[in-house]
Amino acid sequence: MNGASGADWRRLEKTVTGRVLRPGDAGFRAAGSPFNTRYASTTPAGVVSVADHADVGHALGWARDTGVALVARSGGHSYAGYSVNTGLVIDLGALDTVSADGSTGLVTAGGGALMADVYAAIQPHEMAFALGNGASVGIAGLTLGGGSAATSRTLGLTADALVRTTLMTADGQVLTCDAQQNPDLFWACRGGGGGNFGINLSFTFQATAVPDVSTCLLLWEAAAAPAAFAAVQEAARHAPDAFSVRLGVSAADGHEPVVSAVGLHLGPASELRELLAPVLAAAPPARRDIADRTFWEAKDYLLHETSAGAFAVRTNFAAEPLPEEAVAAVLSRLARRPGSGNPDGCGLALYTWGGAINRVDPADTAFVHRDAQFLVSMDTSWAGHDGPATVEANLRWLAGLREALAPYVGEGSYQNFIDPDLPDWRTAYYGANYPRLVEIKKRVDPDGVFAFGQAIGS
Repeated sequence: MNGASGADWRRLEKTVTGRVLRPGDAGFRAAGSPFNTRYASTTPAGVVSVADHADVGHALGWARDTGVALVARSGGHSYAGYSVNTGLVIDLGALDTVSADGSTGLVTAGGGALMADVYAAIQPHEMAFALGNGASVGIAGLTLGGGSAATSRTLGLTADALVRTTLMTADGQVLTCDAQQNPDLFWACRGGGGGNFGINLSFTFQATAVPDVSTCLLLWEAAAAPAAFAAVQEAARHAPDAFSVRLGVSAADGHEPVVSAVGLHLGPASELRELLAPVLAAAPPARRDIADRTFWEAKDYLLHETSAGAFAVRTNFAAEPLPEEAVAAVLSRLARRPGSGNPDGCGLALYTWGGAINRVDPADTAFVHRDAQFLVSMDTSWAGHDGPATVEANLRWLAGLREALAPYVGEGSYQNFIDPDLPDWRTAYYGANYPRLVEIKKRVDPDGVFAFGQAIGS
């Protein structure tokens, strides 16, 4: 609830160096609107765009004194709209400095840094760690929820590259968390989800040198989906860790479904062509593009921003390829999609996992999903002008797709694609690691200052 008076808000304005924005102020909508417009009706009472770490402490203390609910916002890409609330949003966007040391490979990013900021800092040093493909995604949320990328089969998760984070807890303490200092919190910040244990002011990662690489884009018509899915999944199962692919089928109003495979290989195109030869023979694509690229050219080529407008996503992990009957079920559901005004439409994607991701024990970090071969992501979208019946029809369609695939996937779900409609989210996101996360939460945030719909301990 927002229990602050006008005098309280004026006091906050005088206390912080940054800006305090209220509804109607210039810049308020940009700083206080959810990325997923499904939650556009959620409007904060105020946003403080902090200028420095001291402002974070002032805002946190003010919220506790007034009883105003707070949430920290970095990139703001929470799929469930958890980056905003109806109280105070602490906008970390100005804390976006990123420093990179080419001699040690250490990269330190402020809690408000975006992917674009991180890439700009590491490219001159020709080094990287697993980073998302969306330029506007925040490093904080990506890391805290695990963080996967096209390089993860070789480099591991974003959280696996984390060596240190600085965290401001609910009582205003600033703690350094690494393997030696506050190791429990360090463990929790590697996959325990964003917004749970405090406000992460900075992150330090270990990066490694990057090679030149190659990429592929293969497209098929819907009729080729069974053959394409079978061939690509089989190739991925036997491929070295250097290869990863996003295999999907999607459809939008007025268009037939399209099957796509977008891949990255940490090696030359000649090797990639050999890896894909069985695919090209078994399911000749309508379009193919296989080429050598620099690591940075490939990063831009693989750029994939989350769908615009309103959307919903369900995820699961699969230990085995989806069989032909599962692909048939997906195509059947796509044929009966409800449609909407959003050109992004709906669909399914498989991301290859395994490799370095699975060489970490499930108990070594808070990220428990260490036995999957594929991340399965199902989504649908709609536009702001679509009525409640269209929205409900799309949500029912998505639930039906998830039910149709239930026999072929596991129960786990990916916390970075957070899903407010997931019933057993505690087990789905965190599995056997959840009780330990609850214990840490009770210790560092006993009053539940950091709270949202799927917060640890709620």
